[in-house]
Amino acid sequence: MRILGLALRRLAASVPTLLIILAGLFLLLQLAPGDTVDALVAQMGGGDPAMIGELRRFYGLDAPVLAQLMNYLWRLVRLDLGYSAIYGKPVVAVILERLPATLLLMVSALSFAFAAGMALGVVAARRVNQWPDTLISTLGLIFYATPSFWFGLMGIVVFAVWLGWLPPGGFETIGSGYTGIDRAIDIALHLVLPTVTLALIFLAIYLRIMRASMLEVLTLDFVRTARAKGLAEHGVVRRHVLRNALLPMVTLIGLQAGTMLGGSVVVESVFALPGLGRLAYESVVQRDLNTLLGIVFVSALLVIVINFLVDIAYARLDPRIGSQT
Repeated sequence: MRILGLALRRLAASVPTLLIILAGLFLLLQLAPGDTVDALVAQMGGGDPAMIGELRRFYGLDAPVLAQLMNYLWRLVRLDLGYSAIYGKPVVAVILERLPATLLLMVSALSFAFAAGMALGVVAARRVNQWPDTLISTLGLIFYATPSFWFGLMGIVVFAVWLGWLPPGGFETIGSGYTGIDRAIDIALHLVLPTVTLALIFLAIYLRIMRASMLEVLTLDFVRTARAKGLAEHGVVRRHVLRNALLPMVTLIGLQAGTMLGGSVVVESVFALPGLGRLAYESVVQRDLNTLLGIVFVSALLVIVINFLVDIAYARLDPRIGSQT
């Protein structure tokens, strides 16, 4: 109950942050030239002033900025994200169509980066200053320093064009008619390259953090005591070192959830994935304010939920956190 109380307090504290983010973005977008009506008129090839004025009244763009903001926040309280003028449907429907691709990409990339980074960090710490440590650290530096879009493009060239092992893009094979397990395998194959591309930079961060954390914990007194009692080295690492070394890694998951959502914009554009990242890019280009704000709202909720789960996991790993609530 103490852990749950801590997490609920953190969750409640995130609500003002969410409102400030949305209000700030709304006001910031007002500084950009053009609006939704301008984008619609451009798509139609022009329009007379009377029609443009009527469209602005219909979408509420003729009201003062502050009135537009208060109206949007009031609709948000009622969970009404508005109507997408560009896509011709409610924003909720547009986002729900794109959300599964982004969630699958995030979960798979985060899981791969965390597991591989943890494993490589443990190996590097156990073989510190030896060739495995040097090789892993060098690879981590390369992954961190290289832009993700370059990895994506090279992955398409090598594995899709030259070798033909994986599809070059998209979420699934269009018109394949796959169902059940066949469709799941098809989607998984399409997600291999985007997942690895998005995960590599985070894998590099995780392995460096895990290596440093392992080296720090290995020098603590309780580890020396466990060794002095005759406990095998793998038992020392598994039962005493690993759990304490994981604390910075768990914290980093919550901090980088938003960064991973931002990185999905590039990855989804490279691989033509129909996700929130690509939708955000399209909304900015087409000045679809309601859709863009809806994406920010859903993305912020995802980050809040991830941090909520991280708080619970952190308190479970470190009992001192729960005892302070």
